[in-house]
Amino acid sequence: MLAATSEEGGLPVPTMGEFFPPALGLDGTIFEFNRITLVRLLAAVVLCLLFWLAARRATLVPGRAQSIAEIGLDFVRVNIAEEVLGKHHARPYVPLLTVMFWAILAMNITGVVPGLNIASTSVVAVPLILAVVAWLVFVGTGIKQHGVLGYLGASLFPKGVPWPLYIILAPIELISTFILRPVTLTVRLMANMLAGHMLLVTFFLMTSYLFVEASGALKAMGLVTFGAAFAFTIFEIFIAALQAYIFTLLTAVYINLSQEAH
Repeated sequence: MLAATSEEGGLPVPTMGEFFPPALGLDGTIFEFNRITLVRLLAAVVLCLLFWLAARRATLVPGRAQSIAEIGLDFVRVNIAEEVLGKHHARPYVPLLTVMFWAILAMNITGVVPGLNIASTSVVAVPLILAVVAWLVFVGTGIKQHGVLGYLGASLFPKGVPWPLYIILAPIELISTFILRPVTLTVRLMANMLAGHMLLVTFFLMTSYLFVEASGALKAMGLVTFGAAFAFTIFEIFIAALQAYIFTLLTAVYINLSQEAH
């Protein structure tokens, strides 16, 4: 249906061009400013503003806004940091994991905000930067805990393995630990948000086309595509939160593995 209507000049089919909007400023430079960059800035400003409003008049007996903010912060501290790292080891990493979770959630959720309509994590820049930060932290933690040689030895040559197997195992561990971890963190987050955006755009375009331009019984199909678009919007909100949780949880797991590199 999409292919047929597109060839006839009817329904415009979403393309990857959605993720490469024209520049709004500094065109052709590494600091190019476009619509997705604007969405990122808006998400960051709104997130900081909400937490600032909740915390600016913090009291011993919290009000409604402060209670909601504390629940949000405690979710990361208790259910991610302390659950994975333990109370003793979690405290130094709570600020990083908290910022990571809420920043990803804020930039994911813009995909369903009217007027913004794109997750700013659906292109590679933000997921890659966050993955590099996670990589630096868990590698730095391992080196701090065990020393450079101790961390590399424990990561590449795990104890209890017959030595001939190290010929195969060491390269696998090298690629898995130091290359695939940041790559999978990046691709998982980006691909999920990209796919969600394409699904939402497709169903809303189909709904608009069927209601406005289709004739006869085809108009009734618009109710089906609208229902699918609404369902996928709810699902995308769930995915936005789930991906923020998974990214932050895996970062905590990698830090824990570096600390306990036995």
